[in-house]
Amino acid sequence: MPAIPELPGNLVPHKSEQEHWLRQYVARLCQLENERFPGSQPVSFSTRDLAKLEFQDFWVCEKSDGIRVLLFVQTDPQTNDQAVYLIDRHNSYRQVTGLFFPHYEDPRRPLMNTIVDGELVIDVDPRTKQETLRYLAFDCLVVDDQNVMYRTLDKRYGRLQAWFYKPYAKMVRDHPHMAHSQPFDIKVKDVKLSYHVDDVFNIDIPQLQHGNDGLIYTCVNTPYSPGTDQNILKWKPPSENSIDFKLLLRFPPSATRPSQPDFHAKPVFELYVWCGDDRGVPKYEPYDVMYVEDEEWERMKSSGEQLDDRIVEVHWDLEIEHWRMMRFRDDKPNGNHRSVVENIIKSIADGVEKDTLLARSTAIRNAWKARQSQPPASQPPPGQPPQPQPLPAKPLHPLASQTPPPKAEARYGPLAASPWSKVTGPEIIAGMHR
Repeated sequence: MPAIPELPGNLVPHKSEQEHWLRQYVARLCQLENERFPGSQPVSFSTRDLAKLEFQDFWVCEKSDGIRVLLFVQTDPQTNDQAVYLIDRHNSYRQVTGLFFPHYEDPRRPLMNTIVDGELVIDVDPRTKQETLRYLAFDCLVVDDQNVMYRTLDKRYGRLQAWFYKPYAKMVRDHPHMAHSQPFDIKVKDVKLSYHVDDVFNIDIPQLQHGNDGLIYTCVNTPYSPGTDQNILKWKPPSENSIDFKLLLRFPPSATRPSQPDFHAKPVFELYVWCGDDRGVPKYEPYDVMYVEDEEWERMKSSGEQLDDRIVEVHWDLEIEHWRMMRFRDDKPNGNHRSVVENIIKSIADGVEKDTLLARSTAIRNAWKARQSQPPASQPPPGQPPQPQPLPAKPLHPLASQTPPPKAEARYGPLAASPWSKVTGPEIIAGMHR
C-alpha cells in the first residue's frame, strides 16, 4: 500500500483556549451551528448511481490515496498577520509555517480568511525516487472572507483557482526561493466532466506519482454540504471497496492458567463497527472477524507495533470470503459508521465494474448535452443552484439493474442491525478473551 503521510505542523493543544477559539472561528466563517469538522464525506457508488450520473451533472477526478485535511488561512484584519492551519478529520488543528497566500487583486496584501478542502499525498518521482509532500486542493468553503458553500461546485472551483491558487502559484514562480521554506507543495486537482471518465483512467491515473484509491464524482449543481453528502460518490471496483473498523484482539486461554489469556498464541481478530457516540464516548459493536495467515501474524508481532484497539482498513476477499487487512488508519478518529458500512457492503454486492462505468459514458454525455440545450426559462434564477432532478423509479438502462445483496449467515450469534452483516459475537468467543 502507498505510504500515508504524517501531518506536518505544530499541534494546537486539545481542549485549549486556542483550539476552542479556532473551532468557533471556523464555525462562524462556515455559518454552522456546531463546531464539528466542517468537511463533506462521500458515499459509496452503487449501480443505481449510474442513473444519477445521467440525470444530474457531475465532475469526476481520481481519488488520491492520502490524508484528507482542510487548509485554513486565518488573517488578522487589523495587523494583516497570516497564520495557516491544517484541520484533520479528528477536528484537530496543526499550525504550519513557511506559507503565505497573497491577495488576488494586490499581491502585496494577504489573502483574508480562507478554508480549502483537499488531500495531502506523497508524490514519488519515478526517476529519482525523491518524495514530495503535496497538498491537492479540490474544493473550498470560504475564500477571502466570503462563504461560498452555498454556491455550486463550478463557482466554488472557479474561486479556488482564481482567488486562492493562481496568486499563490505566481508568487512561487516569481520568487522560487520561497518554495524551500514551505512545508509542502500545493496544486489544484484536475477535474473532468463525468462522461470523460475514460480520460481519468487512461491519462490522469497512469501519470500519478502517488497512490490512487478509485474515483470521486461530485455533483456540479449542489452546494457544499458538511457531513455525509449524497451528491459526492466514491467509486472503487467492487473487489477493492474497503471498510474501516476498530480492531480488537482476543487471545485463547492459557493452558496452565485458564483464567488468563495466552498472549503468545494467535488471537481472534475481531472487527467492531462504530455506532456513533453515547454522551461523547464512541460506541462500538462486534461486526465480524478478520482473517490473518500465520505468516502475517508473525510479521505483525515482529513489527513491535500496537495492534489492539486501532482503526484498521480491510477489504473483502472474494476467494476465501473473509475480510483481509490492508493497513491501519491512525488518521481517522473512528471506524466507518454502521450506516456507512451497510452502504459499502451493499456497494460490494451491488458494485459497478470499470467496464460498466465506461459503457455508460455515451448515455451520460447525451443526457448532459440535452440539459444544456434546454431553453433559458427552465434554468433557476441567478444566484440559486439548480434543483437536482428526481431519479426515475426504475433504471432506464439495463446496466443499472440492481443486484440483491448477498445472503449472509451468522457465525457466532444473531445478526447485527445491518441486513448485510456477516457476523456478530459475544464479548468472549470460544473462551477467548481480549
